[in-house]
Amino acid sequence: MSGPNNPKAGLPPHRRMRHDRHFVDELAERMGEGIGRMIRITAITSNQDQPRSNLGHLEDLKSSIDVHGILEPLLVRPIDGGKVELVSGERRFHAAMAVGLTEVPCIELDVNDQQALEIALIENLQRKDLTAFEEADGYRTLIGKYDYTHQQVADAVGRSRVTVTESLRLLEIPEAIRELCRHADINAKGVLLEIARVGDESAMRELIRVIVEERLDRAAVRQRRADLEGGGAGGSSTEDSRGAPRKPFMVRFSNPDRSFSLSLSFRTEAEPEPRQVIEALKEVIRELESGLEEERQ
Repeated sequence: MSGPNNPKAGLPPHRRMRHDRHFVDELAERMGEGIGRMIRITAITSNQDQPRSNLGHLEDLKSSIDVHGILEPLLVRPIDGGKVELVSGERRFHAAMAVGLTEVPCIELDVNDQQALEIALIENLQRKDLTAFEEADGYRTLIGKYDYTHQQVADAVGRSRVTVTESLRLLEIPEAIRELCRHADINAKGVLLEIARVGDESAMRELIRVIVEERLDRAAVRQRRADLEGGGAGGSSTEDSRGAPRKPFMVRFSNPDRSFSLSLSFRTEAEPEPRQVIEALKEVIRELESGLEEERQ
């Protein structure tokens, strides 16, 4: 159904090969313009560093390819043996195989391993196709395998350093808790970050239960996390030896021109040290920057 002359060709009849300019323009400037050509599907191999681990449902994509062909070429790079390795377009590649295409339109780029990973991350991030955990795994590969700093990762994929650092924190969530989040349809990065910050696995499970039962938004999740960390309204960490609630330690700051003031409440056993106050302020800044980043996305 891909065309009367060649029903199993990946490019629709009378259509020139094109590629999406949403990120390839930038790649051409950095890595050189790619070469567009039709490639037999048997000559294409997957990339083991591909950040996407779950292809999702392919039925709609398969139906579209079966009727219209592949409108956007795959990105590939040459490897030994006359074959090419997939750089991006994993879902299109598998859908094309499923409908029986014999060849597909490709843009061949001359890039190394780390550039190929950057491209795969860029495409999926700009399409918002990656889960928060897949995004974090991709960043970890750049850091662990290619010695990137957090700032270098941010520069490579067009994100802020804070976003990269926050994403990597999600990897502290145990796999069993990640699976609970998937089953509960908890996929918003901001909510996952609040779960990651709990630290204790049993507390994570409790927080997930509350999120599901009470349908909490991020602000409410943040407050509930603070309650869990502080022991709750009746927790021992907020009571003195007589059982009376202990008042939190307060740190206040007022701007000299009185244009704003700031108060921090610490649920600690002793008065917070200056370094604890500094870390708390940094955490506030990270939260605000993370929220701005989510709004832009």
